[in-house]
Amino acid sequence: MASIVQFENVGLRYGTGAEILSDLSFSLARGSFHFLTGPSGAGKTSLLRLLFLAQRPSRGLIRLFGEDIVTLPRDRMPLFRRRIGVVFQDFRLIPYLSAYDNVALPLRVAGVDEAEIATAVNEMLAWVGLGSRASARPATLSGGEQQRVAIARAVIARPELLVADEPTGNVDPDMAGRLLYLFEALNKLGTTVIVATHDVHLLERVPDARTIRLDRGRLDDPAGIVRTDIARPLPRRPLR
Repeated sequence: MASIVQFENVGLRYGTGAEILSDLSFSLARGSFHFLTGPSGAGKTSLLRLLFLAQRPSRGLIRLFGEDIVTLPRDRMPLFRRRIGVVFQDFRLIPYLSAYDNVALPLRVAGVDEAEIATAVNEMLAWVGLGSRASARPATLSGGEQQRVAIARAVIARPELLVADEPTGNVDPDMAGRLLYLFEALNKLGTTVIVATHDVHLLERVPDARTIRLDRGRLDDPAGIVRTDIARPLPRRPLR
């Protein structure tokens, strides 16, 4: 399978400080599932920022969807970002919008008809167990509920690449497993998934996934992170 992500000798530093990431070279196949692990301070969030185009590298080459993003003109960035779903560790929900409108946002930006949006958003909120909370604003939701809204927003448009930073950090183990099941379902439709996590138990739930481990800004065993597999049908089991 063709690679959806390619890093070649990538380094990242902020300002004039030491490199946060050094000499990263790897590729990820379309439709693959990866966990990103490593100790605190290893550079996981910085690597994710490169993947969802919040940061450009200090050196090296990055290709996403077959294009060099280091030299990509800024006016093309918005269209590229629409192909990427992001689950932020701090949620980044829009506080004055309801759960429904937060989840609907990517579809509205893409110009989807409101009738289609209503069907998709209501199904997704039911999928993550928040069908009765559609009108609630973020401030009235628990941390775990906000996390589920953020995840629903990230996956609603079925992105080609999903990047998730500690997506299960604010939910109980049962809900963590259910959310991981949602990521697996999206992956089986062809989305490439990268989940940064400290929870080693999550790794056991997706035995076919590969692990990208960072240690002090460098890859540990870069040869072992490429996986190619075939998309499978989406299981139709909603979260309760």
